[in-house]
Amino acid sequence: MPHRFFSSEGSNVCTPADFPELDVLAITHDHWDHLDYATVIALKPKVKKILCPLGVGEYFEQWNFPIENIIEEDWDTSIELSENLTAHILPSQHFSGRFLKQNPTEWCSFAFVTPERKIFCSGDGGYGEHFKDIGKKFGGFDFAFMENGQYNKAWHAIHMLPNETAAASDDIRAKKVVPIHSGKFALARHKWNEPYVDLTAESAGKNYRLLTPRIGELIDFTNEQNFSAWFT
Repeated sequence: MPHRFFSSEGSNVCTPADFPELDVLAITHDHWDHLDYATVIALKPKVKKILCPLGVGEYFEQWNFPIENIIEEDWDTSIELSENLTAHILPSQHFSGRFLKQNPTEWCSFAFVTPERKIFCSGDGGYGEHFKDIGKKFGGFDFAFMENGQYNKAWHAIHMLPNETAAASDDIRAKKVVPIHSGKFALARHKWNEPYVDLTAESAGKNYRLLTPRIGELIDFTNEQNFSAWFT
């Protein structure tokens, strides 16, 4: 089944109106660039279930989402979303907070497992041994959506540098990798396309295949695809 992954160079081509109904809205943590009030409210009529780590569900309760539609769990919890889809809330090395108080809620990565494939989403976070642990636990992943962008050497404990993204992708035993967290927000001093360029170089000779779709390009989970180096 195709998956639409949005990656842009700062444009707002896609809006909440472009999204279809969402069976599950998975939120990794509460930072503004991941949990935007206006976007969430615009998506509200389309969202059937919310999946999030501990504490983040309180925002959705405040925003009048039905409590019975909010699934809020701790790390290393498995949730059967349907007969053929299991979600796993997993560790991440990051932090949380929207105002002055630091770390009021949890943050996480996700794994989504069906009878046909396994998909990993790193969320935000620095490089650590947890990636190898996750790779070993799940026996690898068919696809991985990996953080790559908004980094700085001074904060690589909470955001991965491109060489660390490449190492983490190998650690989780990914077959195909899609970079995320870059090309949209200017939260760091690197050039907008630097994460794509550097990760492409770091991925040479790795055990995974790097996929770099343009904004709006479909990623087909069932077929091989080639994407252009549109960021160069």
